[in-house]
Amino acid sequence: MICAISGEVPDEPVVSKRSGLLFERRLIERYIEDHGKCPVTKEELSMDDIVLVKTNKVVRPRPLQAASIPGLLGIFQNEWDALMLSNFALEQQLHTARQELSHALYQHDAACRVIARLKKERDESRALLALAERQIPASMAGVAPAAVVSNGKRAMEDEIGPDGKKIRPGINPVMIDELTECNTMLSAQRKKRQVPPSLASIDELERYTQISSHPLHKTNKPGILSMDIHPSKDIVATGGIDTNAVLFDRTSGQILCTLAGHSKKITTLKFVPRDELVVTGSADKTVRIWQGGEEGNYSCIHTLKDHTAEVEAVTVHATQKYFVTAAKDNTWCFYDISTGSCLSQVGEASGQEGYTSASFHPDGLILGTGTTEAVVKIWDVKTQSNVAKFEGHAGPVTAMSFSENGYFLATAALDGVKLWDLRKLRNFRTFSPYDSDTPTNSVEFDFSGTYLAVAGSDIRVYQVANVKTEWNLIKTLPDLSGTGKVTSAKFGTDAKYIAVGSMDRNLRIFGPPGDDQMDDDAKPSAE
Repeated sequence: MICAISGEVPDEPVVSKRSGLLFERRLIERYIEDHGKCPVTKEELSMDDIVLVKTNKVVRPRPLQAASIPGLLGIFQNEWDALMLSNFALEQQLHTARQELSHALYQHDAACRVIARLKKERDESRALLALAERQIPASMAGVAPAAVVSNGKRAMEDEIGPDGKKIRPGINPVMIDELTECNTMLSAQRKKRQVPPSLASIDELERYTQISSHPLHKTNKPGILSMDIHPSKDIVATGGIDTNAVLFDRTSGQILCTLAGHSKKITTLKFVPRDELVVTGSADKTVRIWQGGEEGNYSCIHTLKDHTAEVEAVTVHATQKYFVTAAKDNTWCFYDISTGSCLSQVGEASGQEGYTSASFHPDGLILGTGTTEAVVKIWDVKTQSNVAKFEGHAGPVTAMSFSENGYFLATAALDGVKLWDLRKLRNFRTFSPYDSDTPTNSVEFDFSGTYLAVAGSDIRVYQVANVKTEWNLIKTLPDLSGTGKVTSAKFGTDAKYIAVGSMDRNLRIFGPPGDDQMDDDAKPSAE
């Protein structure tokens, strides 16, 4: 009895009623399931046509070759030969696979080198293109000075679009790549940055007192409204109600230069160390860019008139190639420092709401602005879109500062200082150091992100902690101006001193007792 499919004696024989053929049960069941026909006659066939044949279970006889020792040796020899042939074939396949892998690795290495070379050429091309884009406007301005108006903008920037707004060139992809690369580099550096060992300790800050006072501005219009400190030089810049900005060398105690040109009070100013520039914003609705000369004198190279209300804030991007201004006309402008051109103006001019403060995130892709309506807005610089809003203040947001750790934002208003966690977009702590009639005018993290200075009717220095830990008050410095209104406070390098501006004409320096003490006779004066 032989299976019609396998040609072998079946273990479980079955017979077809239609053809009478014998099959192995498991084989015919599978075939019928797949085809529904008899494998031999090709007639329609189902399992109902299959009859099981009952047989006695018997032990199969061993093959004839296994009946003797020579036969067994022959079987073993054949199996050994088959094993050796199979092993040889596997070795050949292994050798072929190794050759193919080696070739693939060589191709991968060559492709990586080509990609690296292309990336280098791409970066060089982008750099050359950016340089050319910066040089072309300057060369055009030199060839056709009549095309430049008094506010430092090219004539084409004054073209009016169909909606009645000025046409702006926008932030192009090359600039966006530049901002993104700067962000990536600074983010990587921040993770490795350590608190400098030269940073002033808490014990030193607790001993701070006024060590010098310098009358920099005019007596008939006293008041320092804004301040900045050069990051690499010991130079303090102050902007006053007397329409002047003063550059003061703290080390020598001398005035280096007075920047005169605005017609109203200077509300904000910033250093741009890379090109020895100073940017000032004023209540006369203009922004001026000042270029430093070899003899220490500064001259105005651009006067920007894109705003229609008081300019309240200037903040410089980390690349030091761009800056943003914010004004009470409810718009902020993104500028190219080298050309003084307004690349983008964001917002709708409004008489109801306006911006009172602005600051770039340390990595440069986020911009924070504070409004007269007590709202803090967070912007994506690449798309100029508003991505978050923080509400909760009372009164205009007078100042803001991002911590160097990249996580915290401090904002000041009439009700004090609020600390925001940028990771969870929530307020996690509020300081209310003064009464309801005394606004907080200034808030500032030091460069290491270790200390926070708050200024209102006095100056208070806090130790920066985390979201859950209490921020301890280290030192309270009195307002010695007698006006009861401190307008600005800035940390010097490594928090070795604190520069303070008030509503009198004096710049005050607070530091360790006996450090840089000056006699009143040595104080410079600007009458």
